[in-house]
Amino acid sequence: MNTTSISASQFQRSRFIRAGLCVAALAMLTTLLPGAQEPPAATPKPIQEGTGHHFACTDYSGGKVFIVSVDGKVEWEYATGACNDVWVLPNGNVLFNTGHGVKEVTREKAVVFNYESSSEIYACQRLANGNTFVAECNTGRLLELAPDGKVVKQVRLLPEGKDGGHVYMRNARQLANGNYLVAHYGEQVVREYDSQGGKVREFPAPGGPHSVIRLPNGNTLIACGDMAGAQHVIEVDKEGQTVWEVKADELPGIHLKFMTGLQRLPNGNTVMSNWLGHGQLGKAPHLIEVTRDKRVVWTFSDFQTMKTVSSIQLLDVPGDVTKGEVWH
Repeated sequence: MNTTSISASQFQRSRFIRAGLCVAALAMLTTLLPGAQEPPAATPKPIQEGTGHHFACTDYSGGKVFIVSVDGKVEWEYATGACNDVWVLPNGNVLFNTGHGVKEVTREKAVVFNYESSSEIYACQRLANGNTFVAECNTGRLLELAPDGKVVKQVRLLPEGKDGGHVYMRNARQLANGNYLVAHYGEQVVREYDSQGGKVREFPAPGGPHSVIRLPNGNTLIACGDMAGAQHVIEVDKEGQTVWEVKADELPGIHLKFMTGLQRLPNGNTVMSNWLGHGQLGKAPHLIEVTRDKRVVWTFSDFQTMKTVSSIQLLDVPGDVTKGEVWH
């Protein structure tokens, strides 16, 4: 047997190797030639999908409040500090919390109302009588402030001198009947209190409630955070039974990270703020609109401008926010 001969299979492998080297060399030469074509870049994902809205929103981590046009472009912004709640008032002014306070500014950015506190503040609301409702997290105080910032009513949910800590409450609302809805984030419950602070009812909110809305039909809409991976949005009836829910992995191609702001629209759709903190920056849409049967009809994801959107108010929905006509 001739030891210098090669088998057919070895010859075939050698031919393939030589062919591969030629292809690689040709590819390298092509990249060096003038006018060589580079592979096309990936098409960037659009900021929004579906029919957009004119809206105001807060960026908690970015420390700003924005007003965004229907085509997704920022048309107004203001540096706020750690902002979680926002209202565009009938006169066009913007009311928001600042981390340890509440401000109202004009579109020309003149401050026309200001309240400062040593307590963390996550919730504010302009009332029909012109006063401003503020919920202080650490002190557990629900306050009504006159236009000059003086306290005209105080309801204590905690004894004087007790610090409820960072997670005691998040969003809160004064209802038309004078009662209060409070999201007790750390306790993972929503409580309704009467006008003097007596507990009326309590709704379990696994994941930690951040925002809560009383709907015209008497149901309560709740956005929950990511405690124990239970981020979701639920609507409960007067007895606390869940009548509608969006779970974390229920929407195709979208994962809910930490649900914060909410708005129920007149057509029954729900717009939800998907807060992207806790290591989730850029990993899901900031805003999601779903129908009653949980079809996604709009998403907004401006990761270049915003970090963690925590609250939203749609400005193309009619109604006076001071009279409870906008469910936000």
